[in-house]
Amino acid sequence: MVTCCGLLTAGKEPVPLKSIEVEVEVRDHVASVVSTLLYENKEDKPIEAVFVFPLPGDAAVCHFSAKIGQTQVVAEVREKQKAREEYDDALSSGQQAFLLEESEQSPDVFTLSVGSLPPGESASIRLEYVTELAVQADEGLRFCLPAVLNPRYQPQGSADGVQVTSVPASLVPYGLSFSARVSSPRPISKVESSSSLEALQYLNTEQTQATVKLAAEHKFDRDVELLIYYKDAHQPTAVVEAGQASAKSGTLMSDAVVMVSLYPEFPQAVMSSVASCGEFVFLLDRSGSMDCPMGSNQNAQTRISSARDTLLLLLKSVPMGCHFNIYSFGSSFEHIFPKSVKYSQETMDEALKKVETMEADMGGTEILQPLKHIYSQPCIPSQPRQLFVFTDGEVGNTKDVIHLVKKNSGSHRCFSFGIGEGASSALINGVAKEGGGHAQFISGGDRMQPKVMQSLRFALQPAVVDIKVKWDLPKGVSVTALSPPITTLFQGQRSLIYGQLTGQSSKAAEGCVTVTYKLAGHPSQNQMRFGLKPTEDTGLTVHRLGARTLIRSLEMEGRENTKKEGGGVKEKVVELSVQSGVSSSFTAFIAVNKGSGDAVQGPLVRRNVPTPRMGLRLCSAPYSRVKRGAPPPPGKVFKMRGCSAPPPPPVMPLRFMAHSSPQVKSLNLVTLNNTTHT
Repeated sequence: MVTCCGLLTAGKEPVPLKSIEVEVEVRDHVASVVSTLLYENKEDKPIEAVFVFPLPGDAAVCHFSAKIGQTQVVAEVREKQKAREEYDDALSSGQQAFLLEESEQSPDVFTLSVGSLPPGESASIRLEYVTELAVQADEGLRFCLPAVLNPRYQPQGSADGVQVTSVPASLVPYGLSFSARVSSPRPISKVESSSSLEALQYLNTEQTQATVKLAAEHKFDRDVELLIYYKDAHQPTAVVEAGQASAKSGTLMSDAVVMVSLYPEFPQAVMSSVASCGEFVFLLDRSGSMDCPMGSNQNAQTRISSARDTLLLLLKSVPMGCHFNIYSFGSSFEHIFPKSVKYSQETMDEALKKVETMEADMGGTEILQPLKHIYSQPCIPSQPRQLFVFTDGEVGNTKDVIHLVKKNSGSHRCFSFGIGEGASSALINGVAKEGGGHAQFISGGDRMQPKVMQSLRFALQPAVVDIKVKWDLPKGVSVTALSPPITTLFQGQRSLIYGQLTGQSSKAAEGCVTVTYKLAGHPSQNQMRFGLKPTEDTGLTVHRLGARTLIRSLEMEGRENTKKEGGGVKEKVVELSVQSGVSSSFTAFIAVNKGSGDAVQGPLVRRNVPTPRMGLRLCSAPYSRVKRGAPPPPGKVFKMRGCSAPPPPPVMPLRFMAHSSPQVKSLNLVTLNNTTHT
């Protein structure tokens, strides 16, 4: 079955969401995002507006408030069921209430409920979150504002997902404006985007601060992506953030928190002496949604075509002597060879012919079964298993998939590719993180080759083992790790470490963190010294990112051993979420406007705010929670089907840039020993 979604009703019911304004502040590799959603009830009866929308899967949502007229109501974090009951009680008594909750199955989907908005009334909703920016193959930092939420396929027998009301991007009845301010210790060389940008405006002569905005209101035909490039990028850094004076003593928010960014560099002699080998298992999504175009242009390349191109490039680049196999899946799954075979000209040619004919003709997105089958296959001695997954990420059982990958992380590394606009960041990043691999996102305007080659280089790199983190701090200062143990290191790829610092020291005192590990049997280390004097003007960004990291670790721990949930994991998550003001799967933000004292009169009418989606797919499914005990709203039922657009020749749209020079670096590919390198 699939999550419920559909077009606006034939009666053209009014959509109360009028506009979304997003302001982003990027500081080095961390972004703070403020979204303002303007709602207006132009009907003659009170309404409840419900909006299901995407956010980055690793975002720390840390503020939610509403302004009605001159009254501002700031939400508080509560245990989820208590928040829902408080929201329902408020609506029952005619009070205005606002509820923001994270999906229990996928942390990149949120539901915002605006309740008891009287006729003629408007409300401005403010939502804030912080997130880290991913490092790209060309050393850019990627910020992505998800603007597309494609319906998620819910496998039979799994828990129901949230209801999604969606329309094609061209029919979205509200607008999105977007602007960003970028600052860094190093000069900003350029900012790129797949959307059209206005010219980059530098704010100082050192070019360390700049602003940029979209050239026109966003059309919701793609996610909003910024690629930010600094000169002399990716230097190790450490930020110490002071605790919150008003926080309860001894809690995470009252102590200082440090965020350390390391970029390990491995000895060249060790890297060059390692032989390239491995078992490469490729898993290709052939569900119906993969037949959708990569963008709003119906003549654009389809997702399945892009995934095939990505797979073919990888397949041609695998070193001789490795082993490989190719699986594809939809409602069922199939493989090219009964088991992995040795990579040779003959086996490669056979695989290439079969891959070139693969279409998106296998139905739903049942990824768990092929994964279970792959994990049941014995590993080949001296051939480390590398799993490459290509999918648009339209699954509803995201956490089940991530948990399965983590459970089998000791036998392989997982490299994921999110194909097309709206690919689930929670799924793509989650399987790569828990599988000890690396995630990539490929959309219509992307340069595919460097991303593919980066993942292949990482896969051919020998696994780093015996990773240990050691802290050297002044007397009287101790550290509590907020990050889970590091299990993966890649050459030049950033690793983040969060720690809670307890105790006092002089402002001139220094600390040191050392990461030791073994690569191909050779011991090595990376070290970072940092001052303990807190950095000014950071707000509580580092605290919230540290809290988010710990919350996700605890949630995973509770999922691995459900018996522990009853033994305190859920309670720990709720306590930390409430203390830090950061959302979790067990909590929600709730705000009730108790200021006017006048109850809203009349029956409440529900209005589902539509979310943009890509492609032509329409679908329906059993109704999920709207308001506890309420019947599902009437509506036309559609069957799920794949997009009808035939796969055209690949089209690579231009990437728009905002920088001081019109030149763009060219990509040089050199083929050596059957392996393509950048």
